[in-house]
Amino acid sequence: MVERQKGMAGKYCGVELDVAFGVDLLVEDKVIAEIKSVQNVAPIFKKILLSYLRNSGKRLGLLINFNEILLKNGISRVVNGL
Repeated sequence: MVERQKGMAGKYCGVELDVAFGVDLLVEDKVIAEIKSVQNVAPIFKKILLSYLRNSGKRLGLLINFNEILLKNGISRVVNGL
């Protein structure tokens, strides 16, 4: 199952928040996918995705940039906990 624009619970300064952040796609309640369409993927995009993974307890994230000639060149895998 894929959920779009999913609000995720998380912690901030030790306080539990019902909706701490929103992810573009949540796949099978395991993988967070962030969708972009930019000329250059800034390093901050990967850091933001990693913080989403840490706060949600998920292990795998995909940063997908649709502004590439070949889509496979626009997919970056981000792993939490390695």
